[in-house]
Amino acid sequence: MSIILLDIGNVIVDVDFQRFCRSVARDRASGAARIFERYCTSELKNRFDRGLVAPSDYLGLIAGDADTRSMSPGELKTAWQDIFIPKPEAGDAVRRLRENHTLWIMSDTDPLHVTFLFNRCQELKLAERYWFSFEHGHLKREKEAFQQVLAAAGRPAGEFILIDDRQDNCRCAETCGIRTILFRNWPEALERLKDL
Repeated sequence: MSIILLDIGNVIVDVDFQRFCRSVARDRASGAARIFERYCTSELKNRFDRGLVAPSDYLGLIAGDADTRSMSPGELKTAWQDIFIPKPEAGDAVRRLRENHTLWIMSDTDPLHVTFLFNRCQELKLAERYWFSFEHGHLKREKEAFQQVLAAAGRPAGEFILIDDRQDNCRCAETCGIRTILFRNWPEALERLKDL
């Protein structure tokens, strides 16, 4: 029985940051593009995902941005959180994983997204353990993220399998001795798991 380190974004749910950007931008085209660049793919976002920026401070930066329309803090928070679309086949796939493996969730994310996802995505509650970047300070493209998991588990890397949609995360896990499945869709991932 392996321990599956299961990503969330684009594995259990699809992620649409553009939905957030369009909903908060004064200008739905150029303004949304600038908001996306500043808050969804930047080093600032990486710092937020590492737990180095508080949620209220992060939302405050977005609220104070000249490209952001006037919104209440609650509206802005809801817009930031409401970017996930459940993958229809994920629930059944996650239950199938649990039949033969130990399931841990490992995700690069922030506390606002985790709170929202736990309220909306029952599949997350099927895991035995959770490794969120904002709690542990490292993203999965950093070896330290996987080294922390291995040290805390006290088990050899060969017992773990990462299922993730990002090639850089998979490469990093492999440098730590963890087997990986680059996620494209659930039927393929479950078939590849049989081969491992």
